[in-house]
Amino acid sequence: MGFQTQLFLFGKIQYTPYLPFLFCGTLFLYALHRIVGLQKAAPFQDKGRYWVIATFKSHIQLYAALSAIAGAFFFFQLPLSIRLSLFAPALLSLAYVVPVFRGKKRLRDFHFIKIFLIAFVWTWLTVIMPALVYGLELQLCTVLMGLERLCFIFAITLPFDIRDLEIDRFNKVKTIPLRLGIRKSKATALVFLAMALLFAWLNYYTMGISFGLWMAYGLSCLLTAGLIVKSSPSRHDYFYTGLLDGTMIFQFVLVYYFS
Repeated sequence: MGFQTQLFLFGKIQYTPYLPFLFCGTLFLYALHRIVGLQKAAPFQDKGRYWVIATFKSHIQLYAALSAIAGAFFFFQLPLSIRLSLFAPALLSLAYVVPVFRGKKRLRDFHFIKIFLIAFVWTWLTVIMPALVYGLELQLCTVLMGLERLCFIFAITLPFDIRDLEIDRFNKVKTIPLRLGIRKSKATALVFLAMALLFAWLNYYTMGISFGLWMAYGLSCLLTAGLIVKSSPSRHDYFYTGLLDGTMIFQFVLVYYFS
């Protein structure tokens, strides 16, 4: 996603310490989330992904430690202004996975909030921050790209709440699928996906990104829509962590090819 923002803004990928920092920081947070989350899913540790996490817990702890060290190395290569700009999303990300609130709650354990947090933080880190790293002001193209990214991440994250219906019901966390049901939740995800495509088109129409880039984006959204429609609580975890998460990589590959 960070690379893709560079392609839209500059037409090419340029090295900056921010991109490896983004990779290492994401790996650290996801590994930490798996370790902490395992404690919240004790009755499910013999099932699916929880069994895998429990089996390879020591590996995940190693990944977390190594990525934290590497992330710190790249973090201190960034200008002070960029480090300060990372404070808010980093704090939200840590509070999302670490139980810092009363009753050992994480931000994701509060009702309805987790999907909005994910969309906001991913947008900040993969659109706003790359623009700030290169000293760009928040111009119309950046704002439109931020709205597009926000809607796309929201659309592909909502099916994960469909997957997690059982665990969220066990932890008494209210989510959109628990409130609206699976069918309406899918419809909501598709609406946000359509909005993402609309914002991408507005960027093409107003700021002159190439028609090929917009078509590449549209093709990725078409595939993503099909996966959203097929999502259900009974789907294998690889459907979500492989295919749905993989739509971000697929989208970048298409954009890179058409750029």
